[in-house]
Amino acid sequence: MRDIIFHLKHATRGTLQAQLREQLLDAILNRQLMPGQPLPSSRRLARQLGVARNTVMLTYQSLVEQGFVVSRERSGFFVNEALKLDHASPPIGMGQGGTPSGPPVDWEGRYTRHPSAQVNISKPVDWQNCPYPFIYGQIDPQFFPLSAWRDCSRRALAKLAVNQWSTDQFQTDDPLLIEQIRTRVLLRRGVRARDDEILITMGAQNALWLVSSLLFSEASTIGLEEPGYVDARNIFALRTGRLRPLPIDSAGLIVDDGLKGCDYVYVTPSHQSPSTVTMPFERRLALLERASADDFILIEDDYEGEINFVGEPTPALKSLDSSGRVLYVGSFSKNLAPGLRLGFLVAPPALIRELRYLRRLMFRHPPANNQRCAGLFLADGHYDSLIHRLRRVYRERWEVMGAALERHMPDTVRAKSVGGSSFWVRGPEGLDGESLARLALERGIVIEPGRIFFQVPNPPRNYFRLGFSSIPTDRIEPGIRLLAELVHAHSAAA
Repeated sequence: MRDIIFHLKHATRGTLQAQLREQLLDAILNRQLMPGQPLPSSRRLARQLGVARNTVMLTYQSLVEQGFVVSRERSGFFVNEALKLDHASPPIGMGQGGTPSGPPVDWEGRYTRHPSAQVNISKPVDWQNCPYPFIYGQIDPQFFPLSAWRDCSRRALAKLAVNQWSTDQFQTDDPLLIEQIRTRVLLRRGVRARDDEILITMGAQNALWLVSSLLFSEASTIGLEEPGYVDARNIFALRTGRLRPLPIDSAGLIVDDGLKGCDYVYVTPSHQSPSTVTMPFERRLALLERASADDFILIEDDYEGEINFVGEPTPALKSLDSSGRVLYVGSFSKNLAPGLRLGFLVAPPALIRELRYLRRLMFRHPPANNQRCAGLFLADGHYDSLIHRLRRVYRERWEVMGAALERHMPDTVRAKSVGGSSFWVRGPEGLDGESLARLALERGIVIEPGRIFFQVPNPPRNYFRLGFSSIPTDRIEPGIRLLAELVHAHSAAA
């Protein structure tokens, strides 16, 4: 059996037998001793604890009588396999013999932040088992280049490669991955950067966390698109309460006097989150001019910037930046795999240096073996091939979903998009997107209600988002047809 250390206090009020029983019971209820697992022999445990063997035997017998333990002739004592244990642990803080060891800790009073109180996007755990997963931000496993990734993983485990990445590298990132991001990924977005202007992160969210931790104070005013990316809002809210909702239109963030007084502005110009609209070239120039005139920094989240179906992708905002006012956030989550947790940040060298030292205090650096594997994957051209394939597949799904929405939900309004992997839909007046999502899930349809994306009080409730990155093309039209039935029934009832 696994070694579990028990110890007794001979000077306490409780008897040694009571103390031992309590510790054994705690080990069973906490699943440290699993059903069917043997207990230590009475002789061995008595020797370990420095007590009479009879003390151990009497304890074991009491647990047998209560059904927690069974005795097997010539084999010893075992945890009862018939026990039905949940995964909840008994209350912590009890001393030996079941007596409280002191007043309970008031953890609630010690919190300086309450992340659990924030409203977060919730995705069904079993969404992959649903026939119509219009879920956003997840990949279709059939398109993951498994054999190519396996080959890169094998090469990353070669002796020479292991010697390179197995050391502590918090002061640098994998040079191959940096080179590939600089020469392949960023150049496709029109961004030119040096090696010392790139920091590898654990995804885009980690980049936003690092930036806000280093640059924001309680006095900072942060402008965010309204509606906008929920996790960016939640991350920034942990640093300052001065979050300013900035309206959008069919061309993305509106550039007007509402930007005055902002210290930082978070923006998603390639495909606005969640509406998917693309900011045109002229407005990007106007936003940069406003940032310079009003002295604020732009944080550009360029998620899905490479996924366009109509025309070529618009160059990133960062590519037009001549004064270093744009911090550029990129990620491989949407195109490769969200579970990979690899992203990057492009910023001036002095800022990257400080962020690198901040990152060191959090987790030192993203796993170096994963960095090397991703670098090989990009260098071999597998990422380019994946992007081309996703563009073709997503365009087909985009067209099928657009046609299905037009056919089955003509009374809804869709934001005009030219790329991305979702539709932002405004339903009929009186529709409650959250109620619709619950009803849809009962029918195996996964959608995202839109109210959560709004920051303003009393936001509209009739929006919802439909993703198509992880649903097979042939299921889109049937799923939209079923969803339309629910929308019409819900609207009629309202």
